[in-house]
Amino acid sequence: MATKALTTTIAKKKMLLARAGQQDLPAITQMAFGSGGIDEGTGYVLEPVNDQQELKEEIYRKNIDKVEIVSDTQVRYYCTLEENELSGEDISEIALVDADGDLVTIKNFMAKGKDGDFQMIFKINDTM
Repeated sequence: MATKALTTTIAKKKMLLARAGQQDLPAITQMAFGSGGIDEGTGYVLEPVNDQQELKEEIYRKNIDKVEIVSDTQVRYYCTLEENELSGEDISEIALVDADGDLVTIKNFMAKGKDGDFQMIFKINDTM
């Protein structure tokens, strides 16, 4: 059961308008976490939808910790959940959120349980 990820329609629109000089492109500033990335009946990872602008079951948002320029066509975003954050939750969806509050990349995956006695580091690659 592979992860499922996509760049949202609103993110693509913003990129096109920025390239045309019609608007500035807002920075990616946060990561959203959710528990709705899998079908509860079958356990399969759900496919995100292009025009999706909220996670199925968002449970938390947090500022990005680190941005890494991987190559000319890839940037990697990191966000750390500390010991006291989302303890006891099952996380199965994350999203990159821009400064306007729009979801620009969504990734669904098998549920990861978060215990209260350790950190979890999430990363999403933004690739062109």
